[in-house]
Amino acid sequence: MAKSLRSKWRRKMRAEKRKKVAPKELARLKSTLGQGENGEITMKDMAEIATVVPVHKLKQKSEDVEMKTEEDGPSKMEMDSKRSKKTMLDEHGQYPKWMNQRQAKKLKSKRKAVKGKHKLKKGVAW
Repeated sequence: MAKSLRSKWRRKMRAEKRKKVAPKELARLKSTLGQGENGEITMKDMAEIATVVPVHKLKQKSEDVEMKTEEDGPSKMEMDSKRSKKTMLDEHGQYPKWMNQRQAKKLKSKRKAVKGKHKLKKGVAW
């Protein structure tokens, strides 16, 4: 934000509002987590809310994934369409969605200039 008086005032008021709302927000968060007044969460309570998985199973699963990638070798990300890096055209002659019309026009003009350019023959022209 800028440093105008209005923005400074709004920042100040937002900070005060955060201080005012913080206790209510904390109480609401604790009640949703099921802590209540005692501040303790049991694993049975957590099992009702989310799936509980032991840590050793997660580590074992990640090691299996690493082993598979090493066996297969370096893998490349597969793309839906093949695109020329030089012209940015796909197999249907379309530019990518993110490219704006001005960029597409510029690339098209470059492509046409290279295509229409005639090479001069070596030697002396009489």
